[in-house]
Amino acid sequence: MYSEALSEQVMKVEINIPETMSEVTLGQYQKFLKIQENNTDERFLQIKMIEIFCNVPSEYVLNMRLSDTNEIVSMLNELFSDKQKLIQRTKIGGNEYGFIPKLEDISLGEYIDLDTYLGNWENMHLAMNVLYRRVKTKYGERYAIEDYKPNDSLHMKDITMDCVMGSIVFFYRLGTDLSKAILNSSQADKESRIVQFLNSHPNGVGINQYTHSLSAMLQDLNISLN
Repeated sequence: MYSEALSEQVMKVEINIPETMSEVTLGQYQKFLKIQENNTDERFLQIKMIEIFCNVPSEYVLNMRLSDTNEIVSMLNELFSDKQKLIQRTKIGGNEYGFIPKLEDISLGEYIDLDTYLGNWENMHLAMNVLYRRVKTKYGERYAIEDYKPNDSLHMKDITMDCVMGSIVFFYRLGTDLSKAILNSSQADKESRIVQFLNSHPNGVGINQYTHSLSAMLQDLNISLN
């Protein structure tokens, strides 16, 4: 938590700076990226970054010391450069959601939706809707999830960014070879290639062979704040 005096005569405002990506939602991130697409003014983007991720009205940000705004922006940029592990289960709106427990059981339709939306930030909640489903039953660390509902995805804007980043890295690593294999394939040939690939990686075996650094993956997927 950060307290900033707007001036000697004006009230103090408490700014909650997220310390981990579990405190930032996908919806917030999408909102900032949408603004960033249409603006190149560095100071304006700093104001919007603090406004969106710290939930502070822009008029308050404008009255903050320049040195403090620079420090907060630096902290936020550092936050988004942290490496993330796959989050198996998370809470959204009071309900528990789980990452697909058996990736080898993914359907062709689910894979196609992932392939379509995973690199598109405007529609990233649609990709998360494939990867995370409401938990129906659980026993210890094991759990079963609901069937995929492609038309029910808006709640995924509230999923936190640690889940988003972790699942992107996980899927990126697992799917690198598959993506290369089907890149120039005909539509008729894609299904057989997908099935062949998933059967050859029944439990995610081979994921560790990919040695791409996180920064390289984020750059490829255009998700760096810089």
